[in-house]
Amino acid sequence: METIEWTRVRNDVNGNPRWVCHFLDLEPARDYTKPLPDRYAAVLAAARKLGGRKFHNKQFGGGVVFQAYECQLAEIAQRVRAHLQ
Repeated sequence: METIEWTRVRNDVNGNPRWVCHFLDLEPARDYTKPLPDRYAAVLAAARKLGGRKFHNKQFGGGVVFQAYECQLAEIAQRVRAHLQ
């Protein structure tokens, strides 16, 4: 399993930390037979079950943002991948 490049973004209004990664990093296996928008929708649906949201920003297209501490990021990624299998 490859490592995920998490990027720290501004805190939310309550001061909680937020982290963004690209949706391709959260896919358990790359399925190139499916169109890219369908793959993105599947990852977003799995991420939303764990509190993830679409990251609306020009600097990071295809991002998924989570409100979490750094120590929780590995578990979040593992759980998103488990939902997709």
